[in-house]
Amino acid sequence: MTAPLDVLEREQIVATPLDAAFAFFGDPHNLEAITPPWLNFRILDAPARLERGSVLRYRLRLAGVPVSWRTEIASWKPPHGFVDVQTNGPYDLWEHTHVLEAVDERSTLIRDRVRYRVPFRIARLPVRLALRSIFDYRGHVMRHRLG
Repeated sequence: MTAPLDVLEREQIVATPLDAAFAFFGDPHNLEAITPPWLNFRILDAPARLERGSVLRYRLRLAGVPVSWRTEIASWKPPHGFVDVQTNGPYDLWEHTHVLEAVDERSTLIRDRVRYRVPFRIARLPVRLALRSIFDYRGHVMRHRLG
């Protein structure tokens, strides 16, 4: 039986203009900077700048287990957002939508919406808690890096 679809949503305002905030996400190596160190996240292959169709390959550790992950940028709409989808990795479904909106000329609202499905029903709660922790860390780092 297929596990149910879960959704994680977050939003935050950073003191960075819209174009600069989007440029931050356009550099795939910033993904390493906003990923918690306990995941041992390493990019194996990525283009210098992201665009629609870009593929990223990386490795991380989930509960101490090495995991390979491959995502593709399915939608790229500068400076307002993009969508990355897992094409190979630990989830049955992973679709991460990033939406950026100018609050004013100096601030940007960043919205994250992740639709995901874990491969085993029993893992839903630990995965949900882990993702909250990962996105808490991510929000903290973005506040410091983007103001």
